[in-house]
Amino acid sequence: MIATRIRAMGAPHWLALFAVILGAWIILYMMSAPADLRAAGQGYGAGFWRDLCMLTPDAAGFLKMGLMWALMAAAMMAPTALPAFATYDELASSGADTRFGLLVAGYLAVWLGFSGVAAAVQVALFGAGLLDPFGSSLSAPLSAGLLAMAGVYQFTPLKDACLSKCRMPLTVFIQHWDEGAFRNGLRLGAACLGCCWALMLLAFVGGVMSLGFMALATLLMVLEKLPEIGRWLTRPLGAALLVGAGFVALNGL
Repeated sequence: MIATRIRAMGAPHWLALFAVILGAWIILYMMSAPADLRAAGQGYGAGFWRDLCMLTPDAAGFLKMGLMWALMAAAMMAPTALPAFATYDELASSGADTRFGLLVAGYLAVWLGFSGVAAAVQVALFGAGLLDPFGSSLSAPLSAGLLAMAGVYQFTPLKDACLSKCRMPLTVFIQHWDEGAFRNGLRLGAACLGCCWALMLLAFVGGVMSLGFMALATLLMVLEKLPEIGRWLTRPLGAALLVGAGFVALNGL
């Protein structure tokens, strides 16, 4: 069965999805600033970043960060949904509305909405002096609060309910089969958002433009959605985040 699924992923619609994910990672890599540029920014101050068209607390800054978060959603969240996409793709022979592109579009539409909200939050925090131009927290209380929020959320019934849908997508698809591909994509995206929104907001702690944070967060979210692995990860991860929150609160950034 696994071999059949792997062969099916060589189809054009799968290759197109992989191209989108890879393209998003490549663009994020190109947008991430190297260490020497970060050091230069610290030396020259806020005017340096303004002249380089970095994040600003205005409409242009919002659009730039909206694009950044949208790319992060494609690069980080689409891989976590690959098992669910494969499950839906295997049902295509039924003759129902199983258009793969509409499913993925519905899924990403949810995360596009989240990207707009996250960008607005980032611009507001930057304008308040709580984030640097790279989206990293400058405030120990903010970092501790985000870590604590993400840690507590790992133990909530809502997190469990959303994870159960992501880990057993076949059940969800069968229950809502007559709604069509796009609405099933929206439903899957909503469940995924319910699983991962708090972890995604930790980008403000690890750095919105940090490829290291993106890679680690993607790995954790992929593993958490795997039934045999995720059930051993969710609560220990929550405990680790709460410990991290306590450490930051006591010792500062």
